[in-house]
Amino acid sequence: MKIKEVRDLGVDELKQKNSELVEELFRLRLRHASEKVESTAILSSLRKDIARIKTVLKEKEAAN
Repeated sequence: MKIKEVRDLGVDELKQKNSELVEELFRLRLRHASEKVESTAILSSLRKDIARIKTVLKEKEAAN
């Protein structure tokens, strides 16, 4: 997910997307611990997406 895509989303959409990504990261971590995951790079990309979303959320909340 690109930062431009994240900035185009509204606050409610960002919060929803954040919770979805956190849940997906949790499931991937469990699967990684119990069995083989196709690509471990997905874990780092999810963490980075979550960080991008949190950054934009902070910016939008500070602007209000």
